[in-house]
Amino acid sequence: MRVQVIMPQMGESIVEGTVVAWKKKVGDKVRRDEDIFTISTDKVDAEIPSPSDGVLVELLASVGQTVVVGAIVAWLETDEAAASKAAATPAAAPTAPVAAAPAGAPAAAPTATKTAQAAAAPAPQAGLEELRRTRSTPLVRKMAAAAGISDLTRITGSGVSGRVTKSDLLSFIEKAGTSAPVAPMGGRKAAVAGGFAIPTGYEPAFVKTPRIHLYANDRVEPMGRMRASIAENMLQSRRATAHAHTVWEADVTPIIKARKKLVPEYESKGVNLTLTAFFVAAVVEALKAFPILNATVDGDNIIFRGSINLGIASAIEEGLIVPVLKEADSLNLLGVARAVNDLSFRSKNRQLKPADVTDGTFTITNSGIFGSLYGIPILVPGQAAILNIGGIKKRVVADDNDNILVRSMCMMCLSFDHRIIDGASADGFMKRLVESLTALGNAK
Repeated sequence: MRVQVIMPQMGESIVEGTVVAWKKKVGDKVRRDEDIFTISTDKVDAEIPSPSDGVLVELLASVGQTVVVGAIVAWLETDEAAASKAAATPAAAPTAPVAAAPAGAPAAAPTATKTAQAAAAPAPQAGLEELRRTRSTPLVRKMAAAAGISDLTRITGSGVSGRVTKSDLLSFIEKAGTSAPVAPMGGRKAAVAGGFAIPTGYEPAFVKTPRIHLYANDRVEPMGRMRASIAENMLQSRRATAHAHTVWEADVTPIIKARKKLVPEYESKGVNLTLTAFFVAAVVEALKAFPILNATVDGDNIIFRGSINLGIASAIEEGLIVPVLKEADSLNLLGVARAVNDLSFRSKNRQLKPADVTDGTFTITNSGIFGSLYGIPILVPGQAAILNIGGIKKRVVADDNDNILVRSMCMMCLSFDHRIIDGASADGFMKRLVESLTALGNAK
């Protein structure tokens, strides 16, 4: 039986990916979950595992080729006899472009005619190392072309195998003193005035406002696909949900002291105990007490999720990614700390798998690391609540006996969907969260 290998969805804002390298070649046996190719997107690079045991019998995407999410990029054969027969047949060069398979419909195997056509007119292939160095995401290539940079090998890349990222390109342009404008997306032409490009018919995306006046020293840069998708998702979240918010303050002195005490023990087990682990563990306890915050809306129905899958926002060089800690309700503090370490490391080193960024049921975002008191977050589409953790500040406070104390205080903002979550539930959740933080800090 033939099994399709598809370009995975690496987060809701990603619509396409570029094949960086094939780790297996046609004829190789692969095991389920064994990495078979590497992709690069505007958001993250990742090693993609095999969906099944089998033999790799056909590649439909070349190294350096960009294909849409859901497209079939290769075929596996699970039947050894069929695989041997396929191996005896000369393989055709990968064809371009690769089309996405219709959602929910089984994709048909490539026909002999298409294979013959592909073999008759193979696309010229550059060397692997050259493709790695010169190919980047479509956004980076468009920006480079608009800035008059035709050879990306001039730029030192920080991506996988030295691939050039958007940050690399902008840094190169800045150091070179190049103020060349970037052409807008969608093929729209730009008129030049005073040496700077002014997009023809330029309008702010998504919002109908008067035309924005461009001054001589302005530079117009198009939104990348990731940023445009984020913008649309956030607006859609605002349109489709009834956002409400509540802000609470917690005395986190106990967990700071507990962390200091537990660090040596955790380090002996190879785990870095962070304050984030305490917040994650406390959120899990609060969600167990108020499962409506771990639910979602489907028309007139409320879906109560069977597991707590926590999205934990992580800042990376290119922006923000939200890896998901699956089944967090099954972990103790040590397990949470170990999982948080793992997701943080793989986020920063572009090692996340497709499954690592999907199926979240509740999200935690920590703006406090940048020094803010707190932020008011927008809901992730498909989720009913999101928690923002503000900065931890030492403050003079009075206890119940009017004693004046210096304590470490933290403000937290919960955004919730008022369609299914009322203020009583939201504040009940926050009260339980504060209590759980204290209990974790005071645990023996």
